[in-house]
This record gives sequence, C-alpha cells and structure tokens, in this order.
Amino acid sequence: MKKLLLIVLGIIIVLIIILLIKTFTYPFKKNNSNAAKEWKVVKNDSAVQRLSNGIKIATISTGELGDFDYSTFDTFKEYLKKSYPELYQNTENYEVNEYGLVFKLKGSQPNLEPILFLSHMDVVPPGDGDIKNKEENIFKPDDKVLSRVTKVAEDWDYAPFSGAVANGRIYGRGTIDMKGMLFSLMESMTNLIKNKHVPQRDIYLAFGFDEEVGGQKGALQIANHFKKQGLKFDAVYDEGGLVLEKGSVKGIDSDVAVIGCAEKGFLSAKIKVKGLGGHSSMPPMESAIGKAAIIMQRLEKSQMKPEITPLIKEFFNNIGGVMPFTSRLAISNQWLLKSLLLSQLEKNNSTNALIRTTTALTMMKGSDAPNVLSPEVEFVVNFRILPGNTIKDVKQHIAEATKGFDVEVEEVDNTREASAVSPTNTKAFQLIQAGIKEIYPNAIAAPYLTMAATDAYKYQIVSKNVYRFMPIKINNSEQQSIHSTNEYISIENYLKMIHYFEFIMKNYDK
Repeated sequence: MKKLLLIVLGIIIVLIIILLIKTFTYPFKKNNSNAAKEWKVVKNDSAVQRLSNGIKIATISTGELGDFDYSTFDTFKEYLKKSYPELYQNTENYEVNEYGLVFKLKGSQPNLEPILFLSHMDVVPPGDGDIKNKEENIFKPDDKVLSRVTKVAEDWDYAPFSGAVANGRIYGRGTIDMKGMLFSLMESMTNLIKNKHVPQRDIYLAFGFDEEVGGQKGALQIANHFKKQGLKFDAVYDEGGLVLEKGSVKGIDSDVAVIGCAEKGFLSAKIKVKGLGGHSSMPPMESAIGKAAIIMQRLEKSQMKPEITPLIKEFFNNIGGVMPFTSRLAISNQWLLKSLLLSQLEKNNSTNALIRTTTALTMMKGSDAPNVLSPEVEFVVNFRILPGNTIKDVKQHIAEATKGFDVEVEEVDNTREASAVSPTNTKAFQLIQAGIKEIYPNAIAAPYLTMAATDAYKYQIVSKNVYRFMPIKINNSEQQSIHSTNEYISIENYLKMIHYFEFIMKNYDK
C-alpha cells in the first residue's frame, strides 16, 4: 500500500512539474509597451464643433425594415456637404438607395485592391422619459435654416441631441454609436486631401442609414452595389471592439484593445405552446403556461455546449500573459484543465458569451385576465450563435427542448449565421495593431469575438478581411451609456480616433 501511495505521489509531483513548465514556457504574447511613444493630442476645435453640430441632427432609426422619418437624414446629408467641401470636391461620391453615402479617394495604383471604412448615420432613440422638443438652429447655408432639432429628455445631464461640449466631452446620442466614427473618417480623409497625400490604393468610405434596425436598406444595398461592380476589398473596417480601460476586464491590469475578427449569428424563435384553456376555477393538471415554463427551464438549464474556438484561443494567447497565475495555468494546460477553464468562463456573463451560443428568454404572452387559462402561451427566445455553431444546430436544440409538447416554432427578426472569422496574419490586421500602438502604446491588442450585430457582416461578400474596431478607450460606465442615457465621447478620444484612421490610410502600403 505504501509503495502504491509513493507511486501516486510521484505521478502527482511529475504532473505538477509538467503543468508548471508548460505554464512558464507557454508562448503568451509579450506587450512591448516601451517600443513606441504615445501620440500627443493636437487641439482641433473646428473638428469638435463639426461633430457637435452633427449630433444635433436627430437621425433616429426605429421600426421594422427602416420604415421611419427620413427628413432629418436629408438635413444630415446637406450638413456633411457644407462641412466637408474638400472631400466632396476631391472624391468620387454618390448615394446608394438615396441615403447610403459612398466616397472614393483614388489611389496611384488602381490595380491594388481598395480598402473600405464603414460607419452609419442613424442612431437609436434617446430613451424613455419626458421628451420635449426644443428649437435650436443647427446651421444656415444661404441663410436657410435646415434643422431645428433638439430634444430634451429626463435622466440626461445634457439634452440627447444638444451636442453639448462640456467637461472635455461631447454629449449626445450617437457620439459613440456611431457618428463619432463617421465624422472622424470624414476628418481623416479631408486631412489626406488637404495635405495632398495620394494613397497607393483607392480608399472608400461607406455610410449606412439603418444599421440600428438591421441595415437592410443601407449597408446591404451598398455591399450588393460593390459586388455588382466587381469590387474586392483588401480590408473592411467597421465598429465592434474598443479599448477597454485598465480595470474594465476583471483580472487584467492593463488597457485591452479588443479587435473583432468575427461576430455572432442571430436567431430569435417565437415558441407557441398549446394547452387546455378555460376558467381558472377548474384548471387542468398541466396548463399551457406550465408547459411553457418547463420548456423555458430546459432551454436555460441545458444550453448549447461551450467550446474554446480558435479565435478565442488566440484571444487568450494575447492577453494571458497579464492574467493571474491560475488563469495562465488553465490556458497553458488545456490538455488537462480545459473543463475547469470552461467552467470558470461560464460563471461570468461576458466570458460565457465568448464560448457558447447564448440563450436569452426575452418576451412572453399568455392570458389577459387573472382568472382565465389561455389555450396558447407564447414566448421568444434569442440565440446569439457562436462561430462553429449553425442555425441548423440551434433549431435542433429547440426541437430537443420542446420534445413531448404541442408547439409551433416561428423565427422572428433577422435570422443569420455567425460571420466568417477573419485572419490575423494580414496587413489589414497588423495596421490595426500599429494604429493602436500609435495612440495607446500600453494597450494589449487582441483578436476578439464581437457579440452584437454590425453592418460589417454584410460586406463579407466583398472581402475576406473584415475587422470590427473603434479606437476609443472607455470604462464600464461609458460602455453602459451606449444606447442608454448620457452618451458622450471625450474630446481626447475623438481626436485620437481621427489620427488613428489617418494613420491607417497613410500607412497601409508603407
């Protein structure tokens, strides 16, 4: 018995040694923060004012399939023409589907595949609360007031369409999502034109107008237009990842720039559960709502299998070097500790979403009276599909959860597969990393999986290299302001973003 215990102890000691060796020799990426100096922000009040005035134009997209008021979008187009005359005069520019905007800056070598930068001009509504109209002149070309749009809402420090400049910030709906990026791109390309810089390859800007409601009339039409022209882009850049401020990611004592190389798919299913209706005084042993509850419990308890995809493995390889020892141990030794690593990742909502197709019960409808049993109960479950899983997999998962019950399943909203995964060994990706080092030299840059849907997905038909990243550094509260109250962008972030995109445009072929 003693000999057996010694053998077991020896095996444990050898195993520990192997685990430690693998942990300390694992090729985590090193962050060379001293290799570059941070670009110093140059004051530019006119650029700030142009964005501020653009925020005042309430280009709100609501409803299904882009069915909303376009009058402010007409105003916005006119405002861009007035604000960026050099860009309009020195590019080939046109509209797609009346409100989609495309700009092409010609390069010296048109045989090279062009690069494309995306944004969108629409914003979500300012939110609930007491919203009142307040007149305010935005600009007056030829002495004609083209807009008087400002709305005041409760719970905002400044009106959501005020474009207020205060406390080193620009306030208002769309400052981050996503007029800040749109105006920074206009500023960057204008700077290239003013400085007489001619790129080697053509540079395109493309702005949709209904991204917040699916992008079917905007980005989809622009992407199809490019495909019909036979265009193939060497890179497509859109929103997605951000620079997460030190402390935002638990266990990581560094700024982290997450670069979206893919985005999740989407499927919302309305599940109608049949049962016996009638008066609540004589209920059946199992009501429709009880059956629905069982199905919902199955969906939440038995979710789709978690897995560490190649993209997330690369993400951990990049940031693992600054994670706690226990995390590095698990990442370095997945041959033994993968199940432990997965169980730890599942405990946090953010990391859980990185490793599985998520399940979210979002809506439910039954009887309209407290004493009536509805013969049919319906609820909606939303799945965000992990690359590697498919719509077919999700449908099979629903079928298993509803087995044994009389149900009807209907897809609602815009069902789509997860995007393709763009490679990280490309010039396009390396330029993002270089641009990050230019403005945030201490940030760790890592490929990432974008959770939310973006317009970028639609441009897969014209490029294999599609990346989702907005170069602004934000904390948790600033993240939460997107689509919520008190959305703002710091002036420093905005001016750094202008420089970042100008850096990419100027250095792509160097």
